[in-house]
Amino acid sequence: MLEGEKELYKQGYARILGTDEAGRGPLAGPLYVAAVIFPKGYENQGIDDSKKLTEKKRECLFDEIVRDALAYGIVRIGVKEIDELNIYEASRRGMMMLVESLTLNHPDFVVTDCMPLPGLTLPYLHPAKADATYLSVAAASILAKVSRDREMERLDLLYPGYGFAKNKGYGTKAHLDALNSKGPIKGVHRESFEPVRSILQKDLLLF
Repeated sequence: MLEGEKELYKQGYARILGTDEAGRGPLAGPLYVAAVIFPKGYENQGIDDSKKLTEKKRECLFDEIVRDALAYGIVRIGVKEIDELNIYEASRRGMMMLVESLTLNHPDFVVTDCMPLPGLTLPYLHPAKADATYLSVAAASILAKVSRDREMERLDLLYPGYGFAKNKGYGTKAHLDALNSKGPIKGVHRESFEPVRSILQKDLLLF
């Protein structure tokens, strides 16, 4: 980590805003997008791409990131907006919202994980797998992932039987079986995503 930031430091940039999301692929639940600005030269050997970390480690790092960051932000984008925009545009909107909300903290460069942000006035990069080489992007992935997982655990208590605490809304066999037997949950399942859309269309044909 930090290899990406070090290259930007050499170019004269000091306040690098890294942003990433969690929840682009699931069939249920919101999208979370996060952004982090660390002090120049900040290091934390524990921070890595959130997918490579255990749940316990992510939870611990969440508190460390919030404590140590110069600034951070977390945006929740609900299922209705995801269905209206599509998941790609919803991710982009979340990132743009965060960049705008953190302008008072004077970021001078933005790095996203493979998401172009046309119209952004700040210089930026959007390399693939940025969460493997930019500490701020990896930290953002952790904030987004932990925030989303916490909500999916709450949804599991509200809507038992779908396994949200375990599958986090992804299309596991158990989740798909529940979808087919119990039907989608309005406002929780993404109606524009297959197979949720097919199930809803099938139900409409029955009437």
